[in-house]
Amino acid sequence: MKLYQVRKGQFVYFNNELHRVYSVKPVYKQSVHLIKLKDLTQHLSTASKIEKYKPKQLDSFIFNHKAYTLHKDKKAEEGDYILITNPNPDYMDYYSLNEIEIVLSVETDGVITTKYNGVKHNEYLLMTPGRDNDSHSIDYLDKNMANSDLMGNDSDQPEKSIQGDMPRIGDVYKKIGGDHPLQTMVVAINGETIFLGNNLELSLNELNDNELWEFQYSLLED
Repeated sequence: MKLYQVRKGQFVYFNNELHRVYSVKPVYKQSVHLIKLKDLTQHLSTASKIEKYKPKQLDSFIFNHKAYTLHKDKKAEEGDYILITNPNPDYMDYYSLNEIEIVLSVETDGVITTKYNGVKHNEYLLMTPGRDNDSHSIDYLDKNMANSDLMGNDSDQPEKSIQGDMPRIGDVYKKIGGDHPLQTMVVAINGETIFLGNNLELSLNELNDNELWEFQYSLLED
């Protein structure tokens, strides 16, 4: 792909695995910033090393260690995940292409998410847990190149134990490693999912991994 064809929110394949573009910064050598959907880790790439993919009905993929199947004819219920594939936000809403959000409440014409966005029913695909029998796995560009131990349904695997203390809203963390320093704040918490600035979502295990993230300070400390 050419850099001018890359934009925030696109699903792309990088190193054979499915990612989402969360930022494009042309001034940097590795200008495409990615999040791997399988485990929400962050990666840097160039446009020439990625391949675009447009998600559709009955695609299935692993998101944050659990498998989901996309449905366009099912409406979301409270607590469901949605993938926003046709974004048309009002002036007070803040969401973009292929953002994954959690439904807080359901209205007649759409849903309200935990980020307080109003998303109309025709703007999203519902992420139903598990892989449907007639679903199409999109985790890998070339399944033959994927390691056999990565091809299973992660939703059938034992869940990882939660380690470390739960952060608080206002806690600031620093990303360790990478070409560019990143500091971001905890803005919301939903169960075991931690929402950070820059539209980042991590599991508690990932945030408490000392090799990936380092606590800096809390904006709410007395």
